Amino acid sequence: MVFKFATFLLLQSLTQLVTASLPIRELRKKVSTAQDLTRRDVDPSTLYPAYNISVPIDHFHNESEYEPHTNDSFNLRYWFDASYYKPGGPVIVLQSGEDTGTDRLPYLQKGILAQLANATNGIGVVLEHRYYGTSFPTPDLSTENLRFLTTEQALADEAYFAQNIVFPGLENLTLTAPDVAYIGYGGSYAGAFNAFLRVLYPDVFWGTIGSSGVVEAIWDYWNYFEPIREYGPPSCIVNQQKLTNIVDNIIIGSKNNQTINELKAAFGLQNLTYNDDFASVLSYGIDNWQSLNWDPEVTSNEFYNYCFNLTANTTLYPATANLTSTVKKLIAAGGYANQTQALLTPMLNYIGYVNLTEVSAWAVSGETQDEYFSARDPTFYEQDDITQTWRSWPYQYCTQWGFLQTGSGVPANQLPLLSRTQNLEYESIICVDAFNITTPPNTDAINKYGGYNISYPRLAFIDGEEDPWRPACVHANPFNTTAQNRTSTTDQPFILIQGAVHHWDENGLFPNETTASLPPAPVADTQRAEVQFVQAWMKEFAAK
Repeated sequence: MVFKFATFLLLQSLTQLVTASLPIRELRKKVSTAQDLTRRDVDPSTLYPAYNISVPIDHFHNESEYEPHTNDSFNLRYWFDASYYKPGGPVIVLQSGEDTGTDRLPYLQKGILAQLANATNGIGVVLEHRYYGTSFPTPDLSTENLRFLTTEQALADEAYFAQNIVFPGLENLTLTAPDVAYIGYGGSYAGAFNAFLRVLYPDVFWGTIGSSGVVEAIWDYWNYFEPIREYGPPSCIVNQQKLTNIVDNIIIGSKNNQTINELKAAFGLQNLTYNDDFASVLSYGIDNWQSLNWDPEVTSNEFYNYCFNLTANTTLYPATANLTSTVKKLIAAGGYANQTQALLTPMLNYIGYVNLTEVSAWAVSGETQDEYFSARDPTFYEQDDITQTWRSWPYQYCTQWGFLQTGSGVPANQLPLLSRTQNLEYESIICVDAFNITTPPNTDAINKYGGYNISYPRLAFIDGEEDPWRPACVHANPFNTTAQNRTSTTDQPFILIQGAVHHWDENGLFPNETTASLPPAPVADTQRAEVQFVQAWMKEFAAK
């Protein structure tokens, strides 16, 4: 498939907020280079030039966690589109969250940001988050210099922006809050961010929308896989659970090194030293659920490709035929001798899939299997110059947010989709080796804003029914019954998009791209509802 540049950016932005332990090779990809943008045919920056506003590095001189304090400022990057603006219209700010702001520009062109700006005669803005993209307050990303990377400081950045911005070309207009209505929007981490923004700065932001907003910070986020277990194809889910249990029974239950080595060798990973790294590789297929999207040009169908492998009635990879006797032995060793015939083909195809998607790529990499697949590399983690941009989000989840996706946290009476070797210790390797953080994150620093119970006038919540992040959103019930269902109103919208995964309302289509089925009705209805309640909010603003 040839990706249009805007489509490539959308796919990148829709797969953020990943806190599963990543192999070092994936972190290397996040090291900043001079040429950030590839596979382009249309560069959105030619439509929306980047600008900077100078904001304080430290907004909170009375808080000890930011010592030593500083009076310096830094450049916070933003983009805007004033083509829809008419006097009285709002400024609508889309927070880019844990990603470079350039990945959010398609939303300014044809996503929910463009739709809201068009409907309200507003100015659409994409605002970059500190420590992402080019918006770095410090000369390096050492642990000491990352002390200013907190949600609290970033929220203050956005409030400062709204109160001080002078848009280039519009210098003759006063477009700051509270004289102008500011509306905030964000998806995922940025969705929770916008909920907090409305509560903390109600006199600055007239209203905000949190889409898939993960408002409840959770250290052991084993619940990530619960919506996948509930809504994924049943036969695929059952086979995933059983095959994962076979792996765990061999690695954790038997502790028989010979059988463990036979298991690794069957998957072509016999030279991978650590069992938890091995089990992590086996989880890559099930992790693709979050990449699903309603737009066929944006979605990744790899989850369903993976499930096809686990549920096919015939062996898909002829090369696995010589593993038949070995796999039968492994199934028995894993406690499923009485289901050998039912699980033989799924496990052979599981091995074939891992070889096709992972082992074959390693084979031409020139690296050892540990170098290619492992989450362990203390020397790599010690790097903290300004190009090591992979450090930003892990620092946030290691210090405040958590969301470590484990298999070990799944109740003992339930078969997990992810190996139980994927525990807090394994998922925290980056916290220890990169930042010397050996204690759980301070989730209270986030949950003090309200968690599941957060609410405020003109604060909207939009969530996806099948989103793996739903258990951390206000729509968490029934995955977490601490969260209470609410009645949706114009003042406090509470909308669950049927069949949706992660912030499906954020991306959109040009009018000439829409069809009878695209966007699908639940998404189109939600986007219309967002336009309508923001228009109602603007009527309130005009009447005050």
